[in-house]
Formats: sequence, C-alpha cells, structure tokens
Amino acid sequence: MPDTTLHTPPLRPGAFPSTAARAGLTGFPSPAENYAERTLDLNECLVKHPAATFFMRVEGHSMQAHSIHHGDILVVDRAVSACFGHIVVAPIDGEILVKRLEQRHGRAFLCSGHPDHAPIPINERSLQIWGVVRSVIHEFPL
Repeated sequence: MPDTTLHTPPLRPGAFPSTAARAGLTGFPSPAENYAERTLDLNECLVKHPAATFFMRVEGHSMQAHSIHHGDILVVDRAVSACFGHIVVAPIDGEILVKRLEQRHGRAFLCSGHPDHAPIPINERSLQIWGVVRSVIHEFPL
C-alpha cells in the first residue's frame, strides 16, 4: 500500500511561506511553491504607517453587516483622514465605538449597519476620530 502521509518540510520559527492563491483555477501548483524561502510579514502587508497604527480587538456584534465580528482584530491607522464610507474608531459618550462614518441628508452619522442600532448623529467639529480601520483579521472557528 502506498504511503499517503503528508510530508512537509519544517518551517523556521516565525516564518510563513509566502504564497499567492487564485480561486477558480484548475490544475495543480508545484508543491515546492508553498515552501519558498520568502516569508510573509503581516506588518509589512497590513501596516502602512507603523508609527500611526494600532491594533484593537472587537467586542460585540453591531458591525457584522460590514464583516467585522466579535473577537476580530482591527488594524487601525491614525494617519488616514477619515472620509464618509470609512469604518472609524471614535470615543462617544465615554465608550470606544467602531462604526461606519456616513452622510445622510447633509448630516454626519456613525452607523453600525445593524437594524437594532440607530445611527448616531454627530457634530463634525466635536467628533474625535482615533483612526480609520484599514484591515480586519478574522479567525475561523475550528
């Protein structure tokens, strides 16, 4: 009987194979492509302004409509100027919120996209935005 055990070469500590995968294509890539000497550095991929970037973990479910789930890690960039349509981190009434900055009928709102959470009207002059969400790290349950 042939050996069907999957054999993979050991990886260096902290090293991840850098690969590019394309969905919907047929064929078999070379098994050696997965173990190229290059490594994947998430800081290099996700952090555009290192001195102005912080990470935070999401609590709650109000942003699921925007693919942000409880337990996700957000990459927040303070160097990006917030525009309507961006997901932002802002303190409101002593609470740190993650909401989408929207304009409706000429007024600014922080919106969750969840029907149980009404849009929060904001005064743009007094709104303090801590940063714009650049990426979401979502871990699948196993």
